[in-house]
Amino acid sequence: MRFVRAPFVTRAILAACILVHLAIVSGLLPLDVTWIYAGLGLIPSVLLGTEALPDGLPLVPAPLTLATSLFLHATWLHLVGNMLFLWVFGDNVEDALGHGRFLLFYVLCGIGAGLAHALLDPGSIHPLIGASGAVSGVVAAYVMLHPRVQVWGLFLKGIPLRLRASWAISVWVLFQIGAAFLGGDESVGWFAHLGGLGVGAALILVMRRPGVLLFGRA
Repeated sequence: MRFVRAPFVTRAILAACILVHLAIVSGLLPLDVTWIYAGLGLIPSVLLGTEALPDGLPLVPAPLTLATSLFLHATWLHLVGNMLFLWVFGDNVEDALGHGRFLLFYVLCGIGAGLAHALLDPGSIHPLIGASGAVSGVVAAYVMLHPRVQVWGLFLKGIPLRLRASWAISVWVLFQIGAAFLGGDESVGWFAHLGGLGVGAALILVMRRPGVLLFGRA
């Protein structure tokens, strides 16, 4: 049974991320791209007060970059990857939460992801940008709600397999953990992904609508 007619919040987040990226890459904004990422992205050392940016930065108070960073993406591939996951999983989670609570859920997952990244890499001077942490929370909630639903995934560099959501996401989580602790690509916020996953799994327990059960129970 569905509770909402359309996932308006999911669509609004998609649109906002796309429009922000278009504005940045098109040069419509009066600031340099590097300045935008530094001013609106999450820099752990700045957030924690151990470093300071030049005059004029950040563009918002440092704590607000926990939210503004969620709408910035480095490349089209970065953007499309995050938005694809949000498009696939977001509508079901929004249905289970309702529009307002889903928006709050999404932002809290992003904030939790940013804090995890900052606390586990406090000396970093590089901006963290992207919706990956918030989307990871959405994915975690989806698996908590619908673990038996089968999804398509690409394995071993391109082999399509149809697996239960719980199995496919478990492989993805293990990869995130391995990359975070065994030295994955340093340009990726692995700890943010894990933080978002943890926050999403915890929040769905208390934020879902009354009557919405977990783990695919009827």
